[in-house]
Amino acid sequence: MPEAAPAAPASQPAKSRNPIRRIYDWVLGWAETPYGVPALFVLAFTESSFFPIPPDVLLIALALSIPTRAFRFALWCTVGSVLGGLFGYFIGYALWTTFEPYLINRVFSQENFDAVTLQYNQHGELAVFIAAFTPIPYKVFTVAAGVAKLDLLGFTGASIVGRGGRFFLVAALIRLAGPRAKELIDKYFNLATMIGGLALVGGFLLLKFLR
Repeated sequence: MPEAAPAAPASQPAKSRNPIRRIYDWVLGWAETPYGVPALFVLAFTESSFFPIPPDVLLIALALSIPTRAFRFALWCTVGSVLGGLFGYFIGYALWTTFEPYLINRVFSQENFDAVTLQYNQHGELAVFIAAFTPIPYKVFTVAAGVAKLDLLGFTGASIVGRGGRFFLVAALIRLAGPRAKELIDKYFNLATMIGGLALVGGFLLLKFLR
């Protein structure tokens, strides 16, 4: 009896041609290595000034893999992001003439950058908090804060509260909801942070009106 032909090897899933999706998959891959926490710190740092993928992606993967360490992961993510924000501030404050040709229309548009600078002139640290807590690209605000010469202490405080609030909220959802947390975060997290940011602005304006 003739030998049966060997089974064909399982086909590997095709890699996406979308460069952002490939970066996204590469970021997620770090969660399956012993270097997940250092990668989370570096990702949070770089995303605050130029990297396109938010650190929430890796934070969620790590926290789901070890839920008891979710808050520890959130702390590392916060520290990396705030330090990265300070680096973005430094770029805008001291090195803008050097970095402007590489960032404008590549990392963010001139229109968005001008709009953010205008927000600083009107709202200062409140604009930093909103960008740090909501899905608004934080990196645009960190660099623009340096260009606008925003008060460094106020910028740092708003970044700590905003970034920490966002990442610890992710960790809390994972601790409370378990494996279902990823589904909830994917569906509702951005909406919840936007509503929270708008509520904060509304409260701020109300207090200003009542004075």
